[in-house]
Amino acid sequence: MAKYLVTGAAGFIGFHLSKRLLEEGHDVTGIDNINDYYDTNLKLARLDILKQFGNFAFYKRDIANLHDMEYVFSRQSQSPFDAVVNLAAQPGVRYSLKNPHSYISSNIVGFTNVLECCRYNSVKHLVFASSSSIYGINEKIPFSVSDNVDHPVSLYGASKKANELMAHVYAHLYGLPCTGLRFFTVYGPWGRPDMAYFSFTKAILEERPIDVFNFGKMKRDFTYIDDIIEGIVRVIRKVPQPDPHWNRYQPDPGSSYAPYKLYNIGNNNPIELIRFIELLETCLGKKAKKNMLPMQEGDVPVTYADVDDLITDIGFKPSTSVEDGVRKFVTWYKEYFMLSGYPCR
Repeated sequence: MAKYLVTGAAGFIGFHLSKRLLEEGHDVTGIDNINDYYDTNLKLARLDILKQFGNFAFYKRDIANLHDMEYVFSRQSQSPFDAVVNLAAQPGVRYSLKNPHSYISSNIVGFTNVLECCRYNSVKHLVFASSSSIYGINEKIPFSVSDNVDHPVSLYGASKKANELMAHVYAHLYGLPCTGLRFFTVYGPWGRPDMAYFSFTKAILEERPIDVFNFGKMKRDFTYIDDIIEGIVRVIRKVPQPDPHWNRYQPDPGSSYAPYKLYNIGNNNPIELIRFIELLETCLGKKAKKNMLPMQEGDVPVTYADVDDLITDIGFKPSTSVEDGVRKFVTWYKEYFMLSGYPCR
């Protein structure tokens, strides 16, 4: 069995990934600073589940603190981690308009610390979270990892592009195998309360109006959490190799002469936000009160993942329908918040 370090282990994706790896019998070390960006009770509830596994070790530490990171790695000095999965980050497009410094601290300084610790501790593979936000104002769809992404429209997207560039440098200079995963609108049980689908659900049940930007016409490639986790697990096991066909005169941003690779993980089937809201209404048995608003600054009209490389290299394509995904989320929501009387039809 392998030994993994998962940063952001109390977060949405980090929790699900850690649980999957633990269930497979691997040793998992988790790091999370349990910040209050959203309800810490949800993070602690996730951790309570992970702590039931005897093969799980947890450190309440901050990746932006180099001493914290060095301490965690030092605990494994006799037996280095086989892989590190960096899921710790300051997420959110809109929040970056209000608190830009938190993105620099976590996503830039923190990621530098992750890279340095991987470099000095013989880590065999670094897998890190990127984002569909990196595509910015690109209008060519579906979005491909081979596309140019030099025009982000949010600091969050810019920080994720910086992560990809930083990882490539470490792959080039130190031979650290790095794989970046661009996630597309991840949703599902144990999700983040700051995400629209989660806050919409709460507001609909409380009969409060919801803000629907771009009049509900923006399209998102909603990707169910189980598909995201399956993709990550498969990617972890495929350590990137230098691409012998990489052309310096026509460089492909998605691969490299160094041990470096990028993948989109998305449902490859974008739907309008208003359709997603209708599915929530059906499952909750209640109509939403909608404030129809124009596009918000920093947002993009559509996200759409080209997953051809994921299919070719990893043999996997996300397949959970949004209808099934929303039903599973609402079922979890009712159970977690001990609600009843809202059958998902």
